[in-house]
Amino acid sequence: MSRVAKSPVPIPKGIEVQLQDTEILVKGDKGSLSHQIHPNVSIKMDDGKLVFISQGNTKSAVALAGTTRAIINNMVHGISRGFEKKLTLVGVGYRAQVKGRSLNLTLGYSHPIDYPIPENVTIETPSQTEIVIKGIDKQLIGQVAANIRRYRSPEPYKGKGIRYSDEVIVLKETKKK
Repeated sequence: MSRVAKSPVPIPKGIEVQLQDTEILVKGDKGSLSHQIHPNVSIKMDDGKLVFISQGNTKSAVALAGTTRAIINNMVHGISRGFEKKLTLVGVGYRAQVKGRSLNLTLGYSHPIDYPIPENVTIETPSQTEIVIKGIDKQLIGQVAANIRRYRSPEPYKGKGIRYSDEVIVLKETKKK
């Protein structure tokens, strides 16, 4: 059995979990998320906890049990507390601003960039050089952050670009004569 799948997922108060044949639905006050369950994984409700069991002893079935447990744990965490990612803009004249359902970025190009904000995601700009992405779906939050970062990823000589707030950029030394 997978080491990750061994630990059950506790269900906090105010979170409702519905198990159908091939789908699990997690509902709460922040919203609802669903996930398709692979046939090699079975989920059982036991004393307010979800227990994950792999069907068979194949390597892929054991791995799928751990992966499913991690995904559903992230769903429960997202519905109860939510997720957030912080991005920082480093560079002269780099700015971010939220206008309606779009994020306006000025990143040193000849044109401004308008990034449409997806559903179930909120983006805030506490200052012109900070972007905070919040939501209940961990995968979606990470993907939105990666898409925004892709517009101007940090370069290795001066460190200019969009970086995660906890990211450390190792700067290269310039050429010497």
